[in-house]
Amino acid sequence: MYDLVVVGGGPAGLTATIYAIRKRIKVLLLTKDLGGAAGYRMTLPWIDDYQVIRGWEIVDKFRSELEYLDFARHMEPVEKIVPREDHFVVLTTGGGELETRAIIIASGTRQVRLDVPGEKEYIMKGVCYSALSYAPLFIDKTTMVIGDDDLALRSTAELATVSKHVYLVRASCANTTSPLCQKLSSAANVTMMQGYQVVEIKGDEYARSVVVKSPENAISEIAVDGTFVEMALIPNTKMVEGLVKLDNQGRIMVDCANRTNIPGIFAAGDVTNTYAEQVLVAVGEGAKAALSAYDYLLPML
Repeated sequence: MYDLVVVGGGPAGLTATIYAIRKRIKVLLLTKDLGGAAGYRMTLPWIDDYQVIRGWEIVDKFRSELEYLDFARHMEPVEKIVPREDHFVVLTTGGGELETRAIIIASGTRQVRLDVPGEKEYIMKGVCYSALSYAPLFIDKTTMVIGDDDLALRSTAELATVSKHVYLVRASCANTTSPLCQKLSSAANVTMMQGYQVVEIKGDEYARSVVVKSPENAISEIAVDGTFVEMALIPNTKMVEGLVKLDNQGRIMVDCANRTNIPGIFAAGDVTNTYAEQVLVAVGEGAKAALSAYDYLLPML
């Protein structure tokens, strides 16, 4: 029987596990990798390291601590979490059954990708998935945002404050009457490309251009310094579906102490309804979740 099982080895999960170890409770981290999305590191030809706030430096410190603590980690994804009397059973994809008094879900999200030629090759080399994180690096540059929903609109608006020009490629024409969409439509440095689709991303060492197809099937190539795929983030919550309360985007709902609606189950990071998908935010949420779980466990220790 474990005191605590942490699901997910990204920034929130790593932080929660290290905090739990330092509280001297019996903890196990279940994950398919250590570091999660924080392992992707942006490189651009005009950027020096000192210009970037790299949250992964903190994540790397926690990861290095766990790499030699075999007893505190198990490299296997979680299939399902089942409540059982006064504790929980964590079922892994390999058929394992682990019993624990408390759980922290820090399983993160997965990005909806374009799945076009060139995207994979240029990830974090001119192609990225968070304008919120990287917009300040594109001052006076030409950028492109790809996506249909509010996330893409917000990303375009943020880039428009610093970029020389922003292209917004939208396969559909949704939300054209929203105040933000109306503002972008009249912005001098924003080009709204309604009904266009991305065909390919081209470059050399870095992504340099995006090939798009118009509603009339005309092909054109646009030179850009940065391409932001802002389509959707899908929370990895399958293991707790029907168990904890989720919001309308499928994210785990937590209170200010990272507690879910089920006593003993906590959640942290991008998988929750906490504001902003940022490495440093996830680190802080992981620390809070661990402290909150420790308070819950104290009467049992």
